[in-house]
Amino acid sequence: MEPIDFSIANLGGAKIQSPITMSAEYGDGRADYVSDSDRMLYTIETKVVDGHPIPLKEDVLEMAGPRAKIYFNPAHVHAAICTCGGICPGLNNVIRAVVRCFWYRYGVRRISGIPFGYQGLLENSPWALVPLDPDVVDDIQEKGGTILGSARGGGKQVDEIVDSLERLNINILVTIGGDGTLRGASDIAEEIERRGLKIAVVGIPKTIDNDLLYIQSSFGVDTAVQMAVPVVRCAHVEAKNSINGIGLVKVMGRESGFIAARTSLAQSDVNFCLIPENDFDLDGPNGLLAHLKERILDRHHAVILVSEGAGQNLLPPSTEKDASGNVKYHDIGIFLRERIKEYFKAEGIVCNVKYIDPSYIIRSAAADSYDSIYCARLGAHAVHAAMAGKTKVLISECNNRFVHIPISAAVSSRNHVDLEGALWRDVLENTRQPVSMKNTL
Repeated sequence: MEPIDFSIANLGGAKIQSPITMSAEYGDGRADYVSDSDRMLYTIETKVVDGHPIPLKEDVLEMAGPRAKIYFNPAHVHAAICTCGGICPGLNNVIRAVVRCFWYRYGVRRISGIPFGYQGLLENSPWALVPLDPDVVDDIQEKGGTILGSARGGGKQVDEIVDSLERLNINILVTIGGDGTLRGASDIAEEIERRGLKIAVVGIPKTIDNDLLYIQSSFGVDTAVQMAVPVVRCAHVEAKNSINGIGLVKVMGRESGFIAARTSLAQSDVNFCLIPENDFDLDGPNGLLAHLKERILDRHHAVILVSEGAGQNLLPPSTEKDASGNVKYHDIGIFLRERIKEYFKAEGIVCNVKYIDPSYIIRSAAADSYDSIYCARLGAHAVHAAMAGKTKVLISECNNRFVHIPISAAVSSRNHVDLEGALWRDVLENTRQPVSMKNTL
C-alpha cells in the first residue's frame, strides 16, 4: 500500500514559552511536554521474519499534547467553537473541556461560541456569538445536546465564513463535527491559507456513525450503544411474549454499521444484525425472510437490529438530499416491518412484529462515563494543538494514544465495519446469523 501523508500543517514557528509548566525530561516524576518529533506507528501489527518483528506499515503519526513552545500569545487569542450537524452525546463535554483548557491552562479570555454551526458565521446570521467562560460551561456536561445549538449546512459558503472570521478577529476555530463538518473545515482552512491569514482550524471528530477514517472511535459512540442496549432488551421481551414475536429495532448508521454491530455484542438477544456494509436479499432460499422463518419455526421469537443505511438497495433510489448534501435514505425499518408482515401472512404463519426506532433518543442522551473522559481529553488536546499553531488538523485516538491527523486524510474515505475483521466475526458468532444472506455470491 502507498504511504499515507500524515504530516501536519503549522501556521509558523512556535517561539512563545507556554504558560503551562511541565518537564522536558523523563523520569523526574513530573508530566512532560510533547515534542513535534514524538511519533507513533499508525499500524502496530507486525509479522515475524527470521525471529525479528517487522512492522507491516511504517506510517507514523504526530503525538498530541502540550508543547513547550506555542505559536499564539494567549493575550491576543480570540478562540471560537462551533458544533455542526446532528447532535451527539458528549458535545457539551467537549465544549466544556475546550473552554476550561483555554481559560485555566493558557489564560485565554476571549472565547466565543458560534450558534448553530457554520450558519452562525454567515453574513446574514441572526444569532450573536455566545461569550464562553468556565462559569457558563460549569455543569453543561450533565446535559445532552449542545448549548450552542447545532445545524447542517453553511459549510460550502467558505468565502462568507472566512470573511466573518476576519471581521470578528477570530484566530482559532475549533470545529466539532463529522464528515461534512470536517470537509467544510478543510475548505475553510484552505481559503484561510490562500488569503495568507494566521487562523488555526482544529477539528474534533463527532460522528455517531464512527465513519471517519483513521479514528479509533468518535465520541458519543459508546453512549449510543449504551442507550441502544435497553431498547434491544425491550424488543426481545416484546418478541418472547408474543405469538411468533419479532422485535425489529433500527439504529443510526448511514454508511457504517458500528452502532448495530457493537450493540449486537453488548446485548446477545440479537439474532440478525443488518448493516450497510453487508448486503442481503429479502427473498429467495438464502434471503433474510427465509432465515427469519426458520428462526421463528424453531424458537418462536426473533430480534432484528438494523442500521438506517442497510438494505437501501432494496428500495427505490432517493434523489432528495439534506442540508449537508447527504442523500435522504428511505426508512428501512418501516419497509422491513411491512415486508415481514406480508411474507408471514402469505406463508400462513401468525406473527407479531414490534418495530422500535430509538434514533433521536439515543443521540440526545448525555454522555456516559467513558465518553465523558474521552471528550475531556479530546477537547484539551484540541486546545494544545491550536495554541501550538497546528492547523488543518483533527484530534484522534489511535492505538489508545492521542494523535494529530490531517483533516484531509480523515475525510478522504469512509471508515467501515470490516467484514473480514474481528468485530464482524464476533458479531456473527454472537448472533449465529448466516455469513451471507445473498442468494448469489
